[in-house]
Amino acid sequence: MGILKVRKNKKFSYTPRFYDDKGEGNPYEIKHKFDAFRKTVGPNKGIKGKFNDAFNDLKEKPDSAANKRILIILGVLVLVFLFFIDFDLSIFLPK
Repeated sequence: MGILKVRKNKKFSYTPRFYDDKGEGNPYEIKHKFDAFRKTVGPNKGIKGKFNDAFNDLKEKPDSAANKRILIILGVLVLVFLFFIDFDLSIFLPK
């Protein structure tokens, strides 16, 4: 070991344990699970492209099953909240 020599780093031939041998994509690339389904992820667009994507999202028909599920969950949570604050629900019932 000389005084003027710089020590070289060790090199390892590392292959990840669960690397796909088919060579599809980069194994070190970090990608979100839902990036393939998003319209906002991808090449940079100008302001016109962003507005067009936003208007196209507004034109799409929403999922009615998901909307019903959200309304049911919201209703149950409201009833649980009213129960905890000891709200009298008899005002909604006819005499």
